[in-house]
Amino acid sequence: MPRYYFDTANNGQFARDEIGVELADYEAARQHVGKLLPNMAHSGLPDGDLHTFGCTIRDEAGENVYNAELTYHGRLLGLAKR
Repeated sequence: MPRYYFDTANNGQFARDEIGVELADYEAARQHVGKLLPNMAHSGLPDGDLHTFGCTIRDEAGENVYNAELTYHGRLLGLAKR
């Protein structure tokens, strides 16, 4: 099984994945990111109103093969401003 590496970015803080995960194929790696990013957001809900979580997948050759971002953007509305 191929190994994929998931390098993450959390509002400008980067972490390079040195271990990786063995997955069946590229589609399984893409689906893994679809679960990883919401988990990152859940674990690190931002202190401010704008926060971006990102992940770039590398293959075994070290080539970037996929990139995804999840953005949290909150804003104060009407009655809450009073």
